[in-house]
Amino acid sequence: MGTELNYDVIVIGGGHAGTEAAWAAASIIGARGTGGRVALVTMDPSRIGTMSCNPAIGGLAKGQIAREIDAMGGLMGRAIDATGIMFKMLNTSKGPAVRGPRAQADKEAYRVEIQRLIATSDSIDVLAGTVDELIVRQGEVRGVQLPAGSGVVRPREGHQQDDPAAVPRPVYDTAPRSQDRQEASVRLMAPSVVLTTGTFMRALMHTGEARTPGGRVDEGSADGISGTLQGLGFELGRLKTGTPPRLRRSSIDWDGLEGQCGDEHPVAFSDLSPGHLPGGRFPRLEQVECRMTRTTGSIHDLIRSNLDRAPMFSGQIDAESGPRYCPSIEDKVVRFADRDSHHVFLEPETHHSEEIYCNGISTSLPEDVQARIVQAMPGCEHAQVIRWGYAVEYDMVRPHQIDATCMTKSIRGFFLAGQINGTSGYEEAGGQGVIAGLNAARHALEEDLVRLGRDQAYIGVMLDDLVTKIPREPYRMFTSRAEHRLHLRADNSDERLTPLSRELGLICDARWEGWLGRSGRMQAIAETIESTRLEGNRWLRSHIQDPAVTPSSIADMLGTPDVNLVERVMTSMRYEGYIKRQEAAIRRQRDADARRIPSWLDVAGVRGLRTEAVESLARHRPATLGQAGRLAGVSPADLSLLSVAIKRGREGRD
Repeated sequence: MGTELNYDVIVIGGGHAGTEAAWAAASIIGARGTGGRVALVTMDPSRIGTMSCNPAIGGLAKGQIAREIDAMGGLMGRAIDATGIMFKMLNTSKGPAVRGPRAQADKEAYRVEIQRLIATSDSIDVLAGTVDELIVRQGEVRGVQLPAGSGVVRPREGHQQDDPAAVPRPVYDTAPRSQDRQEASVRLMAPSVVLTTGTFMRALMHTGEARTPGGRVDEGSADGISGTLQGLGFELGRLKTGTPPRLRRSSIDWDGLEGQCGDEHPVAFSDLSPGHLPGGRFPRLEQVECRMTRTTGSIHDLIRSNLDRAPMFSGQIDAESGPRYCPSIEDKVVRFADRDSHHVFLEPETHHSEEIYCNGISTSLPEDVQARIVQAMPGCEHAQVIRWGYAVEYDMVRPHQIDATCMTKSIRGFFLAGQINGTSGYEEAGGQGVIAGLNAARHALEEDLVRLGRDQAYIGVMLDDLVTKIPREPYRMFTSRAEHRLHLRADNSDERLTPLSRELGLICDARWEGWLGRSGRMQAIAETIESTRLEGNRWLRSHIQDPAVTPSSIADMLGTPDVNLVERVMTSMRYEGYIKRQEAAIRRQRDADARRIPSWLDVAGVRGLRTEAVESLARHRPATLGQAGRLAGVSPADLSLLSVAIKRGREGRD
């Protein structure tokens, strides 16, 4: 007979979506003081927080999402600030709306830091196991079934690691210790379940003709859950992505290649980072340089002559398409046939090994071809491959079956987040995880669910895109996707989201007090700029955060922590006219997004509605008129007919 354990929220998967979901749910439940608990179920607890591909956080648009995750109390910003080995602000030559912070991570330290943060929560239990069966009754999720051998995994003793130079040691063991292991099957019961399978659902890895089950090297595949979801009526799709080979640094002519350096004065991601405090130690780890090499015409010829051996082209992979915006080198050579060279960035993965990530040559080609490609790149003539590149194909759930809250439309209490929704990238997964965890906790507490608007956050843009468009390739966030990007800057994420997050219960006291302090200083700076001529500097001294700093000039002030606040105030003033126009558009969009489409409305019965609109509305089941207007096949005339039908229907029901 099995064991039954009760939780408020169950999160399946320990990747970037899963950890953010568990943390957000635990924050909400902890803030309510109910004594509730969250279960985080993962195949291998020692792999929680693993960076499967590129060991970096942020970038263009992705940096904004990472900042938004932090503004909502998430883990990603804190973890990268503690483990970053090269920080760089991208697009500094352009306007602030399209700048993006990015940081190279020590991937081993990052994984351990995420595990350490999870272990600090008294409300999260980590369980080792796989989930193949969901318990669903009368259209509501009730829990999950774990196989025999599953059990709670406790953090190692002394898991706090104060020496940043020490070799990172996983906080969680690979499997439960004998005294914690459940020998019988385990049933976990909860009113909310969050599924974050990453690339592991029925996953298959390809290197040339060789195929290996699994969603990541040395890890398995979650096969049973796909059948379970199909049995529950979900429409699945299949996507593919890839990763490049890793090289041994000592075998590369490192000093002979062009260097890529980080910023002299790096900007932290998290509002809780020491980088935002006077005298705080940031960055914490020793910083590194990357190197740049390139492909050549002869490499491109080699790839073309072996396309029949590349699963991306040979038909060996049973998936619709790969990532258009992070393509394999095979894709690049075919799609950009006129180019005879592509940049390849050689990025150190950790201080604790010689692994170098080859950013720019993701590939599914056979090992012998990969070896020839690598050694034909300048500076890599004698390079040794530590790990071969590979492609992975995996199942996803077509995201028109979820709402922008991340809850599925057909099963109450069942939430999806991350690559299972067809997205690509740590940041996109983490952003969905925050929303899914927040709403899973609110559902368990019988509170209204929360949606972020397109005017509030890139996370809101992403979720709206997912539920109104069906991705045929892994979805990646870009600044061009956000119509209000001047309003959605990386530097004002706390202004947009921290007050709301405090109201919801996501924000701790330290973060809230920090925001109140920054908000007050920004207001004082703005008032001073508006009312004072810059002939003297006494006003500067009165608004500097660090009392030990006494600047005699504006140049002196640039070295203080408040310089970023001054930049934010100046940006808001400089673009005030544009921002006001965007705010007018935002108000119109909010009005449409506030107009709910009632569940009783039969779109097929709306007179005059075009067949294309009826089909699109029936498939996506939008929650609001705003979402309906963003669906392909729905015109403004169709929206007018819907609006009239809703009004008449309500009058009739009244």
